[in-house]
Amino acid sequence: MFDYIVLDEAQAIKNASTGSAKAARILIGRYRLALSGTPIENHLGELWSLFEFLNPGMLGSASVFKPGKGAAEKLDAETRGVLARALRPFILRRTKTQVARDLPEKMEQTLFCTLEPAQRALYNELRDHYRLALLGRIRSDGLEKSKMHILEALLRLRQAAIHPGLIDPKRANEPGAKMDLLLDQLREVIAEGHKALVFSQFTSMLALLRRQLDVENIRYEYLDGKTRNRAVPVERFQTDPEVKLFLISLKAGGLGLNLTAAEYVFLLDPWWNPAVEVQAIDRTHRIGQTRSVFAYRLIAKDTVEEKVLQLQASKREIADAIINQDGSVLQNLCAEDLEILLG
Repeated sequence: MFDYIVLDEAQAIKNASTGSAKAARILIGRYRLALSGTPIENHLGELWSLFEFLNPGMLGSASVFKPGKGAAEKLDAETRGVLARALRPFILRRTKTQVARDLPEKMEQTLFCTLEPAQRALYNELRDHYRLALLGRIRSDGLEKSKMHILEALLRLRQAAIHPGLIDPKRANEPGAKMDLLLDQLREVIAEGHKALVFSQFTSMLALLRRQLDVENIRYEYLDGKTRNRAVPVERFQTDPEVKLFLISLKAGGLGLNLTAAEYVFLLDPWWNPAVEVQAIDRTHRIGQTRSVFAYRLIAKDTVEEKVLQLQASKREIADAIINQDGSVLQNLCAEDLEILLG
């Protein structure tokens, strides 16, 4: 029997069916506390999992909150209000502006780039192929049975928007609009003596960037899911004035890192879930930071990336009304959304 059980980064048990979530629930303690900057990352089922740890049974059957069951996505305003009031006594929400008033300003900006002709031709070819194949499949098989094909299509289109080399390794040496824009930005940041974080979901993109940085003899640190001792590159980046860049896989480094030596953050590709991007930016915009932070999202114009931004903005409604941000684009994707993404 524990006196207190405290979960830091409590969204780690957001999936109630995982071993870690089950292990947390069977711990025995007098008091339980869950700490998280993003208690809802994808859908309301994640909130159920947290409360099943905190107050077992309080939110009833998990099926009500599961995506795809209807209730979680279609809560009307009155029902959301009831749920928000029911949860309010158990939630203490504090923003950084409330608890860290001395924290410097954070400025976010979206930088758009235009695809080079060869990259545009590749992207358009893939888009037209998937639009024809997917929309026909959905008409014949339905949206639910087409989910895996949709995910593959969106993955390939996102890769094509980033760099041709992610689609075909033989095209790794071809120019890419986003790579050119990023390198221009990084050279300027380094010349002015600043440090920067570069995030991407694709380690293959980070590999292309590393190759170019090596050619230009620019020192950097690197971290992805295969990095064994994360503390070593973090310490070097934080303390070595010659190391100006830190390349990080978004999923591996979006949490648990303190990188206040950086003033600039570059997000190479948009993620469906805005909360994940916020967590990445907050690796440097956190207590201990003494300078303003500048965060840039790099977006390829007239591609699926622009559509992702649109869906990010339109899919936050449920969780915003209750507690935080809902980025459940893939969970709630409908045929109309797909038409937009492939448009």
